[in-house]
Amino acid sequence: YKTEYATYLNVSVFLNGSGEIVEGDSVTLNCSSDSNPPAEISWFKGETFVGSERIYSISKISADQSGEYKCKSRNKHGEKLSDIVRLNVIYSVTLICSSDSNPPAENIWFKGGTFVGSGRIYNISKISSDHSGEYKCKSRNKHGGKYSAVTLNVMCELMMVTLTLKIQYVRFSASKNH
Repeated sequence: YKTEYATYLNVSVFLNGSGEIVEGDSVTLNCSSDSNPPAEISWFKGETFVGSERIYSISKISADQSGEYKCKSRNKHGEKLSDIVRLNVIYSVTLICSSDSNPPAENIWFKGGTFVGSGRIYNISKISSDHSGEYKCKSRNKHGGKYSAVTLNVMCELMMVTLTLKIQYVRFSASKNH
């Protein structure tokens, strides 16, 4: 005598790292099903089919992989959908200030009129709408300084892209006094 039954579903998520999903991380979704006969597993992102194995792995997660995931288990007794698992990838913005000067320039970053950092690269991790605004890089050496500016407008915190902005080159020159 063999008992057959419909499916029971359990979905778990394994994150490599701190628990926050950051661009480039690996994420593993596990759909365990208890059914007889064994169920066929399907994974969906929204309504789009993305996989047919019990384990769905995403290595080097990217912007377009944020969203709602669910698995479906099906055998001859029926099918069942899991609860939705939401993957929210945290993005960052990188601003780059390049200067061509002799002697080399020091770079200082401002948001509005407030100092926010120094160096050629200014990285904003865990981007949010609070980061919207005008960013200026001041490149300076003993011959003077020059500002370059870029405006960052963060429209949606959940569906961001990584931006690499190259701010115009700043060239300093000095005339020789004879």
